[in-house]
Amino acid sequence: MTKRDLIEEVAEQYPRFSRREVEVMVNAVFDSMTQALVQGERIEIRGFGSFIIKDRPAREGRNPRTGMVVPVAAKRVLLFKVGKELRLRVDHKTAPTQASVPASDGAPAGLRPQPQTESAEER
Repeated sequence: MTKRDLIEEVAEQYPRFSRREVEVMVNAVFDSMTQALVQGERIEIRGFGSFIIKDRPAREGRNPRTGMVVPVAAKRVLLFKVGKELRLRVDHKTAPTQASVPASDGAPAGLRPQPQTESAEER
């Protein structure tokens, strides 16, 4: 999906806004995210993922063609960590719902004994 596709999708979902207004809104979101990353801030979008800036120190690398040692300058790199909900949706699995009622014993959901259901043969 490109930025243009995103603008078109939002414009279709919200017909009360003109395409130009949607473009301004999408640009404003991306500009504010870019500015936050330039300032070294972390961006977290729940259910989607998080963007962080990591500092990489200077190091010595090798030219793969010649094998000579070359200096590699220190730099800041952008990392994206996918959120659990998005990862599960991409993998065609359903995300766990927050609406489940916790057990009174305080055990995590995965460690609680599951209630036994009767099969068709037992009825």
